[in-house]
Amino acid sequence: MDFRPAPTLLAGLAASVIWATAAHADRISNGVAIFAALDKVTARTSKFEVPLNQTVQFGALKVTPRVCYSRPPTEQPKTTSFVEVDEIGLDGSEKRIFTGWMFAESPGLNAVEHPVFDVWLTDCQKPLGTMAQGGGAAPAEGSDAAPQQEMPFAPARRRVRR
Repeated sequence: MDFRPAPTLLAGLAASVIWATAAHADRISNGVAIFAALDKVTARTSKFEVPLNQTVQFGALKVTPRVCYSRPPTEQPKTTSFVEVDEIGLDGSEKRIFTGWMFAESPGLNAVEHPVFDVWLTDCQKPLGTMAQGGGAAPAEGSDAAPQQEMPFAPARRRVRR
């Protein structure tokens, strides 16, 4: 028995591959990262917005998002942010305790787990524009410019758990 796929079947498969590739949306670069935080001593939860490259203090932690990406509402959610978190010591000194990517859809994956405070990404807001896949990166520290190129990995620093 000679098996040959029907030309319409092959055309349908090719069309579905092209449609699936074309339907992949660009990510959206946003100007504000939204975090949730828990104070384990008082059981107080807070939600706070932080503009990119600005710092907000929650308890003894200083949170600074560098980039915040999301997807259009028609796509599967994928919200990520590159974040730096510093701890303020009792003597006023600051120590970096987290540098890396946070994922809103998986808050337990890369949340800041501190003995007293937990901080995690929940959303991004204030779109700056869309970027083609492969474009976009964390801007230089202190820069207010939109990211230009993707930062595929966190810098060499690793988070420290206490």
